[in-house]
Amino acid sequence: MMRQGGSRLAGSTAAALGARLFFHSATSGASARGLANGKSVLAGIMNGNATSGSGKSWIVGVRNLSAVAQQQQQQVENGKPSVAVTAENAKEKKEIVSYWGVPSGKVVKKDGTEWRWTCFRPWEAYQADLSIDLNKHHVPATFMDKLAYWTVKSLRWPTDLFFQRRYGCRAMMLETVAAVPGMVGGLLLHCKSLRRFEHSGGWIKALLEEAENERMHLMTFMEVSNPRWYERALVFTVQGVFFNAYFLGYMISPKFAHRVVGYLEEEAIHSYTEFLKELDKGTIENVPAPAIAIDYWQLPANSTLRDVVMVVRADEAHHRDVNHFASDIHYQGRELRESPAPVGYH
Repeated sequence: MMRQGGSRLAGSTAAALGARLFFHSATSGASARGLANGKSVLAGIMNGNATSGSGKSWIVGVRNLSAVAQQQQQQVENGKPSVAVTAENAKEKKEIVSYWGVPSGKVVKKDGTEWRWTCFRPWEAYQADLSIDLNKHHVPATFMDKLAYWTVKSLRWPTDLFFQRRYGCRAMMLETVAAVPGMVGGLLLHCKSLRRFEHSGGWIKALLEEAENERMHLMTFMEVSNPRWYERALVFTVQGVFFNAYFLGYMISPKFAHRVVGYLEEEAIHSYTEFLKELDKGTIENVPAPAIAIDYWQLPANSTLRDVVMVVRADEAHHRDVNHFASDIHYQGRELRESPAPVGYH
């Protein structure tokens, strides 16, 4: 009974004081002091340092903290946020405070300006090799090669039917699929390396680099094309099916899996060549290149969408070579680790 009575008393007291604690008005001077006190005391409570003697300070801090919040809200509603509020918000957006002390590190470019991207760093940027042969083709000779070739060809027909001449959205859909094989292959090689206590010959890093490069293609085309809702929904279906199918295929036959990707990259080269033709004809507007593309491929500041498609196509040609090469290694009865991986091959 005494416990129940104590609980009821505590509950009624909290209910009665609730409005006074959180909706109390104070002067601006007291609000500033209360905000500081409230933050310090709340921090102490979070760290387990609160004592019974700090109860009054905690109440005053919360009361004045709510008053400051009300005052700031009124200023925002009137369209006149204070300088302190603006500076505080800007500071909160830029800085993340953590107990663990992990450095966020401000990164600058060669010219001393601040690096704007967090998805990649200046030392990961590069200039694409546009001199690569785009017409190279692996002629299917074995049954597995032919199976891989016609599997890819069969996938092209529904893609052409669905996207037709909308090459911007087609490129985005292509990259959501093209970024999967490198990640799956790198994952399986990683697990294999752990199981067998052996090196991978650099192939884990090479395949993960490929996956990241394909993802950057997607991030770039997202700046120039906006997919429709059903195209976004299609990504879920296609990615789910393709991820599991490729995972199973790589487990059964890595040489077949890499050959499939090699032929997929050949189709990607063809698609981007058609994209360039539409840009040259004026069917697609040759808009300025996105800022992320200029920094990632180290393009001139006046680059256009055509320049972006050119470097992306060159990337796909390099991925074509790497995957056909990986398949050839397996066809010769060797393992990938026996041949140094083409890390950084762009």
